[in-house]
Amino acid sequence: MLSRLKAFWAGAGEAGAERIPAEEGRRLAAAALLVEAARQDGDYAAEERALIRALLSGQFGLSAEEADALLAGAEEAQSQATDLFRFTREAVAGMDEEGRETLIEMLWQVVLADGRLHDYEASLMRRVAGLLYVSDHASAAARRHALERLERARRGEEPV
Repeated sequence: MLSRLKAFWAGAGEAGAERIPAEEGRRLAAAALLVEAARQDGDYAAEERALIRALLSGQFGLSAEEADALLAGAEEAQSQATDLFRFTREAVAGMDEEGRETLIEMLWQVVLADGRLHDYEASLMRRVAGLLYVSDHASAAARRHALERLERARRGEEPV
C-alpha cells in the first residue's frame, strides 16, 4: 500500500502516473493535511503522530498496520509537497460537505492537541477551510467540537 501511495503522489498530474483507488487517494490527502497541521508549529512530536494515527484509524476504520502505512505515506507526500492544493483538491473531489467538516474537526484536534494555537496553525486552518469550501461558521463549530473531544479524551471519557 505504501509504495502505491508514494508512486501516486510522486507522479500526481503526470500522464501515465499510477492511479490508486479514489478512497485511498482521499485518505492520503486527509492524512497529509493532518501531518501538515502537526508540523506547523515546528514541533512534530510523537504524541501528535499517535493522535493522527488514532484519528485515521477511527475515521477510516483502519487496522494499526494500515494506519501506520497511511501515516508514513502522508509524511512522505507532505514533505515533498510545495503547496496544499493537491491535498485539498483530492479531499474536495472525494468528500461531501459533512466529510470536509469532519476533516476540519480532525485538523483542529491536531493543532489544539498541545493546548495552544500557534499563529502558523491558525493561518493554516483559515487557508485549508477555504480550500475545502468549509464556512467560517462550520470551522468554528468544528473547533468547539475538537476542544470538547480533546477534553473528554484527557479525562479518559472517550478515545480521540
